[in-house]
Amino acid sequence: MSQATRMQTPVAAPDDSDIVRGQPRRLRMTEEEFERFTDGEFNRKAEWVDGEVIVPMATSIKHAQIVRFLLTLLYLFSARYKLGEVLGETAQVRFAGLKQRRTPDIIFVANDRRHLFRETFFEGAPELIIEIVSPDSVARDWREKYLDYQAAGVREYWVVDPMARQVEAYAMDAQNQYERLEAQAGRIASRVLPGFYLKPEWLWQEELPDPLGVLAEFDAA
Repeated sequence: MSQATRMQTPVAAPDDSDIVRGQPRRLRMTEEEFERFTDGEFNRKAEWVDGEVIVPMATSIKHAQIVRFLLTLLYLFSARYKLGEVLGETAQVRFAGLKQRRTPDIIFVANDRRHLFRETFFEGAPELIIEIVSPDSVARDWREKYLDYQAAGVREYWVVDPMARQVEAYAMDAQNQYERLEAQAGRIASRVLPGFYLKPEWLWQEELPDPLGVLAEFDAA
């Protein structure tokens, strides 16, 4: 973004009149306005979908704990084997063909596609996206993002729903359609990251496992 663009009048942040109880805040603006809205003093998690801006509601402590656990675990696994970049919910992903900018909870990008990172976003489809469902994102995560990520070419999409205590993972098949990754012996194994798996039962414990202990389990498998 040019310095001139950054110096334009900032887009006003939504106030209470933009909030519908139990639903995210929604505004309309251009992509350029959205860049300013999420930059500088208005730095925030938000998504831009064909002109509509969605500012999610605050998440629960359990949601934040699950994000931290999965982000740490995936980062440690990727770093150990030098597989690529793992980033959390502050990372924007731009799907130009869909006119969207999403902020997934977790993304993984393989080493050979690091060149697609820009200053403030990743251009294109990460290899893996993980979304943790919150009360205001049920339809977005289970339906809308499933279809959008499939259309964009995200190779794997994992959905973690703490409220329903449910985890589902999908991988792209030969027809570029998602097929569900079925659990085997209580584990859901990734195709994008061979050797990485998740036991859904880990996520429902009052105290989540130590990521280093889980990494040791991977090594022993």
